[in-house]
Amino acid sequence: MQLLHVISSMSPLSGGTSQAIRNIIPNLESLNVKNDVVCLDAIDQDYGLKDNFNVYKIGKGKTSYQYSPSLADWFLKKLQYYDVVVVHGIWQYANYGIYKAIKKVKKSQSKLPKVIIMPHGMLDPYFQKAADRKWKALRNEIVWRLTEKKAINAADAVFFTCEEELNLARTTFRGYNPKMAINVGIGIPNPPAETAEMRSAFKLLSPSVQNNYWLFLSRIHPKKGIDLLIAAYNNFCLKTRNIPDLVIAGPTNSLYAEEMIALAKDNSKIHFVGMLSGKAKWGAFYGCQAYLLPSHQENFGIAIVEAMACEKPVLITKNINIWREIKADNCGWVLEELSVASIEQQLQEIATLPVAKLKQTGRQAKQTFEDKFNVRNQSKIFVSTLNNVIKL
Repeated sequence: MQLLHVISSMSPLSGGTSQAIRNIIPNLESLNVKNDVVCLDAIDQDYGLKDNFNVYKIGKGKTSYQYSPSLADWFLKKLQYYDVVVVHGIWQYANYGIYKAIKKVKKSQSKLPKVIIMPHGMLDPYFQKAADRKWKALRNEIVWRLTEKKAINAADAVFFTCEEELNLARTTFRGYNPKMAINVGIGIPNPPAETAEMRSAFKLLSPSVQNNYWLFLSRIHPKKGIDLLIAAYNNFCLKTRNIPDLVIAGPTNSLYAEEMIALAKDNSKIHFVGMLSGKAKWGAFYGCQAYLLPSHQENFGIAIVEAMACEKPVLITKNINIWREIKADNCGWVLEELSVASIEQQLQEIATLPVAKLKQTGRQAKQTFEDKFNVRNQSKIFVSTLNNVIKL
């Protein structure tokens, strides 16, 4: 099978979707699926890593919509060589460009690839309802009516990464009527085995952190609920100091991060350690007692699943689309509502749990990762589903 992945950017800085592609391609290759990627990055852009698959960089598109006649021309020349095209993400030109190209080549080519769209959470109603997204929500409504609705409803199938994402997508826009909507799941690779070097690398960047700590590792952004977490933790510390430290790992080079640092400045048990990668990141995961992400919205949450793969229980919210799997398997805690009071109450409960109970919950988290979020297993489901779509 020849598979083409389409994405606006493969830069690691662009977010989790590019990483999801990098995670799945080696496993697809092992299942005899050949993969290429086409994107709208600058032709000379250096990602700072080496990919073992073809990445065709077409060049930047125009405006934030990434309109690109060059991409449309590339599609018209190359589509005949692929069995399936998977468009990762929506709201930019790549999705509509495929729709237009397929429509055009139908008149002259007998061999057409199947078209799959993976929204990766971008059809979540949160983005249309959040108070700070009114203008973006209006833009999305306009783009939906003009282009996205046509592209999604014309695609051979829409693939979702979990059942909650699939269900929520039905509620966001009028006229949503895909030919097929399928939950294919998503996964991450096994983490590297724990080593002393990992702990040392983390300790080098966080010398003041006590051995017993809770971990927040993500972007420091209003969507992540970090302000509520800090406020809840501060309140809890006023009642008792005998609790794990709170480590906040994420880029601090933003005004919002500076605000969060100021919010925590009077609490010596809160540590901002900056963005972690490599051995330091894995050292942070393996060394923590629990992972905390009280986010307002996440489709999957790679860091959540990375923590689970390291045998750590996780605290999340019902706004994270894999909450059903985590709740069903008792591998963490799911907040019914997102508030300072609810987070503080849950932290108090976690703090009183015996170490043996925390480790048991962590082992269950690891098992849930193996059963539901391991990219090796999810790739087999992905390929099987693609084969079924091709046969139709």
